[in-house]
This record gives sequence, C-alpha cells and structure tokens, in this order.
Amino acid sequence: MKSIRIATMASSSLIAGILLAGCQTGGNAVADAPALKPVTPPAGAKITTVPGEPLSWRIPNIGEAAESYYGPDSEHLIAQVQSPLAVKSPRGMAGFLTKTFTDAGTDVVLVNDKGWDACSYFFPDGKKLVWTSIRDNLDMPIGNWSDWRNYPQGSELYTSDRQGGNVVRLTNNKEYEAEVTVSPDGKWIVFGRMINKNMDLWVMKSDGTGEKQITFTEDDQEGAPYFLPDNETILFRARKASEYGQSPTPMTIYTIKRDGSDLKPRTFTHDMNWAPYPTPDGEHFFFVRAETPRNWEVYLGYMDGKTPPKRITFDEGFDGFPAISPDGRKMVWTSNRGSGAGFMQGLQLHVMDVTSLNLGPRKASRR
Repeated sequence: MKSIRIATMASSSLIAGILLAGCQTGGNAVADAPALKPVTPPAGAKITTVPGEPLSWRIPNIGEAAESYYGPDSEHLIAQVQSPLAVKSPRGMAGFLTKTFTDAGTDVVLVNDKGWDACSYFFPDGKKLVWTSIRDNLDMPIGNWSDWRNYPQGSELYTSDRQGGNVVRLTNNKEYEAEVTVSPDGKWIVFGRMINKNMDLWVMKSDGTGEKQITFTEDDQEGAPYFLPDNETILFRARKASEYGQSPTPMTIYTIKRDGSDLKPRTFTHDMNWAPYPTPDGEHFFFVRAETPRNWEVYLGYMDGKTPPKRITFDEGFDGFPAISPDGRKMVWTSNRGSGAGFMQGLQLHVMDVTSLNLGPRKASRR
C-alpha cells in the first residue's frame, strides 16, 4: 500500500523495484490494559535484535517483501511477496503477489497468481481478505507503484478467501485504487483512489457498496488509512504534491472520522512522518521518521498530540512499514538489517516483541 505506501525518495532503485511490485521500551502504559505474555521467537529463526531494542527475528521462507499486516489470530500475516509468477516491471524486475503465512514462516499460501498486487488486509474473521491487483487490466500500461505521477491506473480492489478462492471484484473503473484496509468490526473498507492525478480517501461497505469520498484536497495526497478500534476514526498520512521531490518527502499524520468530519493532525513537524499504524489500545500509533536521508527508523507516536514520540528501532539503514498484532504483543516491520545491502535493498520482514510497551486492547469495562 503503505502499496505499497512509499511516496518518498522515489529515485531509490529498490522503491522502483518493490513498489513496481510500500528501542527504548516504556512509554505511557495503558492503565486498563492487561499484562501481556512476552513473545517467544520460533525455533530456528534468525534473531535480528540490535542494542536498544527488544527481541526480534526475521521471518524465514518468505523472500523479498515490504508491507505486511497481522490477521486476527496475531499469528498469520498477509503481504505482497516477490514472485516469478507476477508480471515484470519495465526494467525486467519480477513483480509482487499476495501471500499469507505465519510469522514463523509456515503455512504459506499464494492468494493471487496473476498480475501485480499491492495493499492487502485481513477481515476480522481471518478467513476473508481484501487486496489490490492489476490482474484484470494487463493491457494497460503497468505504470509505477512508487511514483504518484505514474501510478497503475488499472489497479482494482478484490476480496477472496485465504486460499485465493471466491474472488469478488469490488471496483471497476480503471482508476488507481490501493492502500486498502478493513475496520475491526468488518463492516467498512477504507482505501485511496486517484482521479486526475489527485489522491483522496474513500470508504465503502465491506461488500463494495455505498462508496463515499471523505477527503477533497488538491495539494494534499492522502494515503495509508487504518481504522482505530472504535471503527469510526481513521488514521492516515498526507503529503503535498507541491513538495514532491524533497528527500525525504515531508508528511503529516492525521485522523478523520469515517463520515469525513473531525480532521485532526497527530504529528506537528515538517519532516517525514510516514507509514502510520494504530495500536490496539487506541492511544498510540507506530510510524516512520528519517534520522538521515538514508537512515529511517520506527517510532511510537501518541494520540494526545503532546507526548514526544519514542524511537523503537535503532539499526542504521531502512526500518519501515510497522504494524502491530491485534493482541498488542508483536510488531511486524521491514528492514534490511544484516543483509549488507544498500539502503532500501534486501528488504525482509521482521517481528519484534513489543509487550513491554503495553499497547494491548483495553478492557471491556473502559469501552
């Protein structure tokens, strides 16, 4: 999305490749969040923890990927993974297709075997998926997933089961649609749609009916939308078309209600605040900042707009696309740590034990 959802440093060779295909513990503990059991890494997994971080490991058996999200069991993930079955980019690089798998690298399922995919998500039942693909518009120019000036106009939204069956196409307009996610109650889908080179957010019911545009900006380009636990509030990031080309691209993180009201900024710096993802407690979000143009790190942000963000990753190079499991115990993110590759090259999925951050769901008594 977030696919993949990179709108920054589009000149990077890996962004063009993948998207042509996207700690200090502590913080304010949630008073009513139950204690979380620490995470045990899977047997044989390569530990990738660096000083200053909690325990982490690289997910084995998956290959090159960038953006991934947990399903409701806090074990299975969905992601776009580089595949020889996908169409190739104009530069001859293999594209990406949707897969599901566990964070131990097992139970790997290819969901779609044609075209080029981006942006996928689980429904809360763990059986149904939503994903983006150009599979039905292969006669159109492939475009460039990493350059908003040339996004694939034939990308459409689909639902299916986890085995790739019962495919239903939700959109049919040959616009660019991507960055799609589902509300925690499974009733709503939020996504980005580009019309005439302008990106805005839309919502619709989970069956694809009732489409409604909720942002109407000319300069701001909205993306990476995610529902908070209340099923009403949407967290997203926006960059300005007029500032595209700056490196890294300045971005602001916002929230907005599902009906398009109550727009509020959640970051207040004019630098890169990218790839946001809300936590199960509804009070925090992960996001990415650039320490330097070639060192991007994951941070924990606070919805209160007052508490300074806390840095979570401490590896030189690329750390991005953070997302947390529904139980609040694990953060999946993308890094090239330990690969010896250049910035945004050799990206792999990693999992971190974030139980000490106390980000789990609130107790029912406080809802």
